[in-house]
Amino acid sequence: MTQWSKALDSHERRFVVCTGGGPGIMEAANRGAADARGMNVGLTISLPAEEFGNPYVTRELAFHFHYFFMRKFWFAYLAKAVIVFPGGFGTLDEMFELLTLRQTRKMSKPMPIVIFGTEFWRQVVDFDALVRHGTINARDLELMHHTDSVDDAYNWIVQQLTEHAVGQPGPML
Repeated sequence: MTQWSKALDSHERRFVVCTGGGPGIMEAANRGAADARGMNVGLTISLPAEEFGNPYVTRELAFHFHYFFMRKFWFAYLAKAVIVFPGGFGTLDEMFELLTLRQTRKMSKPMPIVIFGTEFWRQVVDFDALVRHGTINARDLELMHHTDSVDDAYNWIVQQLTEHAVGQPGPML
């Protein structure tokens, strides 16, 4: 993503990788951006474990939050796309917050959301059951793109950003 963003015309919007700043997949994303010689953001949160950001976050773009609400606000405000990997309560909370904002149109900007790891998500959340039980509409399933392929996730996000975000510089909700 960083290489794609850096290759954009200088008059177009530049995109920067942003993660929760922690270990695992977040560290991998920050490292990928750093290895591509790009800046990247880490939005860490005060937790009993994982108090500090990973070493690949651009130091001047490392932000530490005490309240989950404030961290989620800055994620939603700044993000142009989101990739959700398998995770726990925090991941579920952030994913459902974004899906709800998009579903209720409280967030008006396009927000491509990739749900990565179809078998994990199929076991953890039965989105089709939500439709069957009438708690969401079938069209709400279009708020997210499910995949197991890095190439598919990358191509879909680049297409969405090219169509909806390159010409929309700056943060917005």
